[in-house]
Amino acid sequence: MAQIVMQNQRGITSFQPLDVELRNVFKFFNQEPAVNGIDLDVRQGEFFSILGPSGCGKTTILRLIAGFEIADAGKVLIQGQSMTNVPPYRRPVNTVFQSYALFNHLNVWDNIAFGLRLKKIPKSKIEARVQEALKLVKMESLRSRFPNQLSGGQQQRVALARALVNRPTVVLLDEPLGALDLKLRKEMQVELSNLHKELGLTFVMVTHDQEEALSLSDRIAVMNQGKIEQVGTPSEIYERPCTSFVADFIGDTNLFSGEIVEVDASNVQISTKTGLSIIISRTEDTPSELSQAVVVSVRPEKIQLSLYPPNLPANCFEGRLVNVMYLGTHVNYVVELTNGISINVLQPNTFGTLPDRNTPIYAWWTETDCLAISQ
Repeated sequence: MAQIVMQNQRGITSFQPLDVELRNVFKFFNQEPAVNGIDLDVRQGEFFSILGPSGCGKTTILRLIAGFEIADAGKVLIQGQSMTNVPPYRRPVNTVFQSYALFNHLNVWDNIAFGLRLKKIPKSKIEARVQEALKLVKMESLRSRFPNQLSGGQQQRVALARALVNRPTVVLLDEPLGALDLKLRKEMQVELSNLHKELGLTFVMVTHDQEEALSLSDRIAVMNQGKIEQVGTPSEIYERPCTSFVADFIGDTNLFSGEIVEVDASNVQISTKTGLSIIISRTEDTPSELSQAVVVSVRPEKIQLSLYPPNLPANCFEGRLVNVMYLGTHVNYVVELTNGISINVLQPNTFGTLPDRNTPIYAWWTETDCLAISQ
Protein backbone atom coordinates (compact mmCIF):
# COMPACT_ATOMS: atom_id res chain seq x y z
CA MET A 1 0.00 0.00 0.00
CA ALA A 2 1.22 3.50 -0.82
CA GLN A 3 2.26 5.71 2.11
CA ILE A 4 2.95 9.37 2.73
CA VAL A 5 5.75 10.47 5.04
CA MET A 6 4.52 12.58 7.98
CA GLN A 7 6.61 14.47 10.54
CA ASN A 8 5.23 15.67 13.85
CA GLN A 9 6.32 18.72 15.87
CA ARG A 10 9.04 16.70 17.59
CA GLY A 11 10.53 15.75 14.22
CA ILE A 12 9.46 12.12 14.53
CA THR A 13 8.75 10.61 11.11
CA SER A 14 5.80 8.28 10.55
CA PHE A 15 4.24 6.71 7.49
CA GLN A 16 0.56 7.34 6.75
CA PRO A 17 -1.07 4.85 4.35
CA LEU A 18 -2.85 6.34 1.33
CA ASP A 19 -6.25 5.05 0.25
CA VAL A 20 -6.68 7.22 -2.88
CA GLU A 21 -4.03 8.69 -5.19
CA LEU A 22 -4.39 10.73 -8.36
CA ARG A 23 -1.23 11.13 -10.39
CA ASN A 24 -1.16 13.83 -13.11
CA VAL A 25 -4.78 13.08 -14.05
CA PHE A 26 -6.44 14.74 -17.04
CA LYS A 27 -10.04 14.47 -18.24
CA PHE A 28 -11.35 16.28 -21.32
CA PHE A 29 -14.90 16.96 -22.44
CA ASN A 30 -15.26 18.41 -25.96
CA GLN A 31 -11.50 19.03 -25.95
CA GLU A 32 -11.82 21.21 -22.83
CA PRO A 33 -10.00 20.04 -19.65
CA ALA A 34 -12.47 19.37 -16.84
CA VAL A 35 -9.58 18.00 -14.79
CA ASN A 36 -6.22 19.52 -15.65
CA GLY A 37 -3.19 17.60 -14.39
CA ILE A 38 -4.41 16.83 -10.86
CA ASP A 39 -2.17 15.28 -8.18
CA LEU A 40 -3.93 14.28 -4.99
CA ASP A 41 -3.35 12.07 -1.94
CA VAL A 42 -6.15 10.95 0.39
CA ARG A 43 -4.92 9.36 3.60
CA GLN A 44 -6.41 6.25 5.11
CA GLY A 45 -9.31 7.01 7.46
CA GLU A 46 -9.54 10.75 6.80
CA PHE A 47 -12.54 12.84 5.87
CA PHE A 48 -11.34 14.58 2.72
CA SER A 49 -13.42 17.21 0.92
CA ILE A 50 -13.10 18.56 -2.61
CA LEU A 51 -14.51 22.06 -2.62
CA GLY A 52 -15.11 24.51 -5.43
CA PRO A 53 -17.66 26.39 -7.53
CA SER A 54 -19.91 24.73 -10.10
CA GLY A 55 -17.99 23.53 -13.15
CA CYS A 56 -14.57 23.43 -11.47
CA GLY A 57 -14.13 19.66 -12.01
CA LYS A 58 -14.75 18.38 -8.48
CA THR A 59 -17.55 15.95 -9.40
CA THR A 60 -15.49 14.69 -12.34
CA ILE A 61 -12.73 13.74 -9.87
CA LEU A 62 -15.22 11.79 -7.79
CA ARG A 63 -16.49 9.98 -10.89
CA LEU A 64 -12.90 9.17 -11.91
CA ILE A 65 -12.28 7.58 -8.50
CA ALA A 66 -15.56 5.66 -8.72
CA GLY A 67 -14.84 4.49 -12.27
CA PHE A 68 -17.86 6.20 -13.86
CA GLU A 69 -15.38 8.25 -15.92
CA ILE A 70 -12.02 7.13 -17.32
CA ALA A 71 -8.99 9.41 -17.17
CA ASP A 72 -7.60 10.52 -20.53
CA ALA A 73 -4.13 10.66 -18.97
CA GLY A 74 -2.60 9.91 -15.60
CA LYS A 75 -3.40 7.28 -12.99
CA VAL A 76 -6.01 6.69 -10.30
CA LEU A 77 -4.88 4.35 -7.53
CA ILE A 78 -6.82 2.91 -4.57
CA GLN A 79 -4.74 1.36 -1.79
CA GLY A 80 -1.75 1.49 -4.11
CA GLN A 81 -3.45 -0.47 -6.89
CA SER A 82 -4.00 1.10 -10.30
CA MET A 83 -7.68 1.31 -11.23
CA THR A 84 -6.97 1.44 -14.96
CA ASN A 85 -9.38 -0.97 -16.67
CA VAL A 86 -11.06 -1.81 -13.34
CA PRO A 87 -14.85 -1.35 -13.74
CA PRO A 88 -16.85 0.52 -11.07
CA TYR A 89 -18.41 -2.61 -9.55
CA ARG A 90 -14.97 -4.10 -8.90
CA ARG A 91 -13.54 -1.03 -7.18
CA PRO A 92 -13.49 -0.99 -3.35
CA VAL A 93 -15.61 2.17 -3.24
CA ASN A 94 -19.28 3.05 -2.86
CA THR A 95 -20.92 6.33 -3.83
CA VAL A 96 -23.69 8.25 -2.08
CA PHE A 97 -25.36 10.51 -4.64
CA GLN A 98 -27.15 13.79 -3.97
CA SER A 99 -30.30 12.29 -5.52
CA TYR A 100 -29.84 9.20 -3.25
CA ALA A 101 -30.67 6.92 -6.25
CA LEU A 102 -32.87 4.64 -4.14
CA PHE A 103 -35.06 2.00 -5.76
CA ASN A 104 -38.65 3.17 -5.28
CA HIS A 105 -40.09 -0.34 -5.69
CA LEU A 106 -37.95 -1.73 -2.84
CA ASN A 107 -38.36 -1.06 0.85
CA VAL A 108 -35.55 0.20 3.08
CA TRP A 109 -34.29 -3.29 3.94
CA ASP A 110 -34.22 -4.47 0.34
CA ASN A 111 -32.57 -1.24 -0.87
CA ILE A 112 -29.72 -1.81 1.55
CA ALA A 113 -29.47 -5.54 0.80
CA PHE A 114 -29.54 -5.09 -2.98
CA GLY A 115 -25.76 -4.89 -3.52
CA LEU A 116 -25.07 -7.84 -1.23
CA ARG A 117 -27.54 -10.00 -3.14
CA LEU A 118 -25.85 -9.07 -6.42
CA LYS A 119 -22.59 -10.34 -4.93
CA LYS A 120 -24.38 -13.56 -3.91
CA ILE A 121 -23.52 -13.12 -0.23
CA PRO A 122 -25.12 -15.90 1.89
CA LYS A 123 -28.54 -14.96 3.24
CA SER A 124 -27.48 -15.25 6.89
CA LYS A 125 -24.64 -12.80 6.35
CA ILE A 126 -26.92 -10.40 4.45
CA GLU A 127 -29.31 -10.37 7.42
CA ALA A 128 -26.54 -9.54 9.87
CA ARG A 129 -24.88 -6.87 7.72
CA VAL A 130 -28.12 -5.09 6.80
CA GLN A 131 -29.16 -5.05 10.46
CA GLU A 132 -25.76 -3.61 11.39
CA ALA A 133 -26.05 -0.91 8.69
CA LEU A 134 -29.58 0.01 9.80
CA LYS A 135 -28.37 0.38 13.39
CA LEU A 136 -25.50 2.63 12.31
CA VAL A 137 -27.87 5.10 10.64
CA LYS A 138 -30.65 4.68 13.24
CA MET A 139 -33.24 3.34 10.78
CA GLU A 140 -34.12 -0.03 12.35
CA SER A 141 -37.75 0.95 13.01
CA LEU A 142 -38.31 2.04 9.37
CA ARG A 143 -36.93 -1.06 7.64
CA SER A 144 -40.24 -1.89 5.94
CA ARG A 145 -40.99 1.56 4.53
CA PHE A 146 -40.57 2.53 0.89
CA PRO A 147 -38.54 5.58 -0.24
CA ASN A 148 -41.66 7.67 -0.97
CA GLN A 149 -42.72 7.15 2.66
CA LEU A 150 -39.48 8.67 3.99
CA SER A 151 -38.34 12.24 4.59
CA GLY A 152 -35.30 13.61 2.79
CA GLY A 153 -33.12 13.03 5.84
CA GLN A 154 -34.33 9.44 6.18
CA GLN A 155 -33.65 8.77 2.49
CA GLN A 156 -30.15 10.17 3.03
CA ARG A 157 -29.59 7.70 5.85
CA VAL A 158 -30.74 4.78 3.70
CA ALA A 159 -28.37 5.84 0.91
CA LEU A 160 -25.52 5.95 3.44
CA ALA A 161 -26.46 2.53 4.84
CA ARG A 162 -26.55 1.05 1.33
CA ALA A 163 -23.02 2.35 0.73
CA LEU A 164 -21.68 1.21 4.11
CA VAL A 165 -23.16 -2.28 4.03
CA ASN A 166 -20.68 -3.26 1.30
CA ARG A 167 -17.80 -2.35 3.63
CA PRO A 168 -15.93 -0.30 1.04
CA THR A 169 -12.41 1.00 1.48
CA VAL A 170 -13.59 4.45 0.43
CA VAL A 171 -17.01 6.11 0.70
CA LEU A 172 -17.59 8.74 -2.00
CA LEU A 173 -20.10 11.47 -1.16
CA ASP A 174 -21.43 13.61 -4.02
CA GLU A 175 -23.06 16.73 -2.48
CA PRO A 176 -24.63 14.36 0.08
CA LEU A 177 -26.57 17.00 2.00
CA GLY A 178 -27.35 19.39 -0.84
CA ALA A 179 -31.04 18.45 -1.14
CA LEU A 180 -31.83 18.96 2.57
CA ASP A 181 -33.20 22.08 4.24
CA LEU A 182 -30.84 24.11 6.42
CA LYS A 183 -31.86 22.72 9.84
CA LEU A 184 -31.78 19.10 8.68
CA ARG A 185 -28.49 19.68 6.86
CA LYS A 186 -26.91 20.87 10.12
CA GLU A 187 -28.21 17.78 11.94
CA MET A 188 -26.95 15.46 9.22
CA GLN A 189 -23.51 17.11 9.28
CA VAL A 190 -23.18 16.07 12.92
CA GLU A 191 -24.42 12.55 12.16
CA LEU A 192 -22.08 12.21 9.19
CA SER A 193 -19.11 13.34 11.28
CA ASN A 194 -20.00 10.92 14.09
CA LEU A 195 -20.48 8.09 11.60
CA HIS A 196 -17.08 8.74 10.05
CA LYS A 197 -15.37 8.68 13.44
CA GLU A 198 -17.20 5.51 14.45
CA LEU A 199 -16.43 3.59 11.26
CA GLY A 200 -12.89 4.79 10.63
CA LEU A 201 -13.44 4.56 6.87
CA THR A 202 -12.03 6.99 4.32
CA PHE A 203 -14.64 9.54 3.21
CA VAL A 204 -14.16 11.67 0.08
CA MET A 205 -16.83 14.34 -0.25
CA VAL A 206 -17.55 16.77 -3.07
CA THR A 207 -19.32 19.99 -2.08
CA HIS A 208 -19.65 23.65 -2.99
CA ASP A 209 -20.70 24.50 0.58
CA GLN A 210 -17.71 26.10 2.33
CA GLU A 211 -19.17 25.81 5.83
CA GLU A 212 -19.93 22.13 5.29
CA ALA A 213 -16.37 21.42 4.15
CA LEU A 214 -14.83 23.41 7.00
CA SER A 215 -16.94 21.72 9.69
CA LEU A 216 -16.62 18.11 8.50
CA SER A 217 -13.20 17.73 6.91
CA ASP A 218 -9.78 16.68 8.12
CA ARG A 219 -8.37 18.23 4.93
CA ILE A 220 -9.81 20.15 1.99
CA ALA A 221 -8.76 20.52 -1.65
CA VAL A 222 -10.01 23.80 -3.15
CA MET A 223 -10.50 23.58 -6.92
CA ASN A 224 -10.80 26.23 -9.61
CA GLN A 225 -11.11 25.67 -13.36
CA GLY A 226 -9.94 22.07 -13.32
CA LYS A 227 -6.95 22.64 -11.05
CA ILE A 228 -6.28 22.42 -7.33
CA GLU A 229 -5.51 25.81 -5.82
CA GLN A 230 -4.68 24.57 -2.30
CA VAL A 231 -4.84 21.49 -0.09
CA GLY A 232 -4.82 21.89 3.68
CA THR A 233 -6.66 21.56 6.96
CA PRO A 234 -9.75 23.73 7.44
CA SER A 235 -7.78 26.20 9.58
CA GLU A 236 -4.94 26.38 7.04
CA ILE A 237 -7.36 26.98 4.19
CA TYR A 238 -9.24 29.69 6.08
CA GLU A 239 -6.44 31.42 7.99
CA ARG A 240 -3.62 31.04 5.45
CA PRO A 241 -5.05 30.89 1.91
CA CYS A 242 -2.34 30.56 -0.74
CA THR A 243 -4.20 32.43 -3.49
CA SER A 244 -6.68 35.28 -3.72
CA PHE A 245 -9.23 32.81 -5.17
CA VAL A 246 -9.04 30.62 -2.05
CA ALA A 247 -9.23 33.66 0.24
CA ASP A 248 -12.31 34.95 -1.57
CA PHE A 249 -14.04 31.58 -2.02
CA ILE A 250 -13.62 30.30 1.54
CA GLY A 251 -15.85 32.45 3.69
CA ASP A 252 -15.98 36.21 3.22
CA THR A 253 -13.00 38.51 2.97
CA ASN A 254 -11.98 42.03 2.02
CA LEU A 255 -9.34 42.09 -0.73
CA PHE A 256 -7.02 45.02 -1.51
CA SER A 257 -4.67 44.92 -4.50
CA GLY A 258 -1.37 46.75 -4.18
CA GLU A 259 2.40 46.45 -4.04
CA ILE A 260 5.08 46.18 -1.38
CA VAL A 261 6.73 49.54 -0.66
CA GLU A 262 8.72 48.85 2.52
CA VAL A 263 10.07 45.80 4.35
CA ASP A 264 11.81 45.38 7.70
CA ALA A 265 12.46 42.46 10.04
CA SER A 266 8.98 42.60 11.57
CA ASN A 267 6.58 44.11 9.04
CA VAL A 268 5.73 44.56 5.40
CA GLN A 269 4.12 47.80 4.22
CA ILE A 270 1.78 47.68 1.24
CA SER A 271 0.38 50.58 -0.75
CA THR A 272 -2.95 49.66 -2.33
CA LYS A 273 -4.22 50.84 -5.70
CA THR A 274 -6.89 52.85 -3.87
CA GLY A 275 -4.36 54.73 -1.76
CA LEU A 276 -4.45 52.81 1.53
CA SER A 277 -1.25 52.05 3.43
CA ILE A 278 -1.51 48.65 5.14
CA ILE A 279 1.05 47.15 7.53
CA ILE A 280 1.29 43.34 7.80
CA SER A 281 3.28 41.32 10.32
CA ARG A 282 6.02 39.48 8.50
CA THR A 283 6.18 35.68 8.67
CA GLU A 284 8.26 33.19 6.72
CA ASP A 285 5.42 32.91 4.16
CA THR A 286 4.85 36.65 3.71
CA PRO A 287 5.86 38.08 0.31
CA SER A 288 8.72 40.50 0.94
CA GLU A 289 10.18 41.78 -2.35
CA LEU A 290 9.95 45.51 -2.94
CA SER A 291 7.51 46.46 -5.72
CA GLN A 292 6.04 42.93 -5.67
CA ALA A 293 2.33 42.85 -6.59
CA VAL A 294 0.21 41.39 -3.78
CA VAL A 295 -3.37 41.10 -2.60
CA VAL A 296 -4.14 41.87 1.04
CA SER A 297 -6.90 39.76 2.63
CA VAL A 298 -8.70 40.90 5.79
CA ARG A 299 -11.53 38.76 7.12
CA PRO A 300 -14.68 40.74 8.16
CA GLU A 301 -14.61 39.31 11.69
CA LYS A 302 -11.04 40.57 12.18
CA ILE A 303 -12.03 44.22 11.68
CA GLN A 304 -13.01 46.39 14.65
CA LEU A 305 -15.18 49.53 14.60
CA SER A 306 -14.96 52.66 16.72
CA LEU A 307 -16.97 55.87 16.84
CA TYR A 308 -13.84 57.73 17.93
CA PRO A 309 -10.33 57.76 16.42
CA PRO A 310 -8.38 54.95 18.14
CA ASN A 311 -4.78 55.66 19.10
CA LEU A 312 -3.21 53.22 16.65
CA PRO A 313 -0.06 53.52 14.53
CA ALA A 314 -1.36 51.55 11.51
CA ASN A 315 -4.32 50.00 9.72
CA CYS A 316 -6.89 52.50 10.97
CA PHE A 317 -9.18 54.12 8.39
CA GLU A 318 -11.94 56.68 8.57
CA GLY A 319 -15.29 56.11 6.88
CA ARG A 320 -19.04 56.03 7.33
CA LEU A 321 -21.63 53.30 7.73
CA VAL A 322 -23.62 52.71 4.55
CA ASN A 323 -25.46 49.54 5.61
CA VAL A 324 -26.26 47.63 8.81
CA MET A 325 -27.60 44.08 8.48
CA TYR A 326 -28.93 42.30 11.55
CA LEU A 327 -28.12 38.56 11.32
CA GLY A 328 -29.24 37.37 14.76
CA THR A 329 -26.02 36.18 16.39
CA HIS A 330 -23.96 38.70 14.38
CA VAL A 331 -24.31 42.09 12.72
CA ASN A 332 -22.83 42.80 9.28
CA TYR A 333 -21.68 46.37 8.71
CA VAL A 334 -20.75 47.86 5.34
CA VAL A 335 -18.32 50.74 5.79
CA GLU A 336 -17.40 53.13 2.99
CA LEU A 337 -13.90 54.47 3.59
CA THR A 338 -12.96 58.05 2.69
CA ASN A 339 -11.19 56.80 -0.46
CA GLY A 340 -14.53 55.48 -1.74
CA ILE A 341 -14.06 51.71 -1.32
CA SER A 342 -16.45 49.65 0.81
CA ILE A 343 -15.48 46.95 3.30
CA ASN A 344 -17.53 44.34 5.16
CA VAL A 345 -17.26 44.06 8.93
CA LEU A 346 -18.80 41.21 10.95
CA GLN A 347 -19.21 41.62 14.71
CA PRO A 348 -21.00 39.61 17.41
CA ASN A 349 -24.43 40.86 18.37
CA THR A 350 -23.99 42.22 21.87
CA PHE A 351 -27.65 43.35 22.01
CA GLY A 352 -26.68 47.00 22.13
CA THR A 353 -28.27 49.75 20.04
CA LEU A 354 -27.16 49.48 16.43
CA PRO A 355 -25.68 52.67 14.95
CA ASP A 356 -27.58 54.45 12.18
CA ARG A 357 -26.54 54.55 8.56
CA ASN A 358 -24.24 57.44 7.58
CA THR A 359 -22.70 57.44 11.07
CA PRO A 360 -19.01 58.52 10.86
CA ILE A 361 -16.89 55.59 12.01
CA TYR A 362 -13.34 54.23 12.14
CA ALA A 363 -12.43 50.72 10.96
CA TRP A 364 -9.19 49.13 12.15
CA TRP A 365 -7.35 45.84 12.43
CA THR A 366 -4.02 44.68 13.79
CA GLU A 367 -0.92 43.82 11.75
CA THR A 368 -1.43 40.12 12.56
CA ASP A 369 -5.07 40.11 11.40
CA CYS A 370 -4.32 40.59 7.70
CA LEU A 371 -2.49 38.50 5.12
CA ALA A 372 -0.56 39.29 1.94
CA ILE A 373 -0.92 36.92 -1.01
CA SER A 374 1.37 36.97 -4.06
CA GLN A 375 -0.34 37.75 -7.34
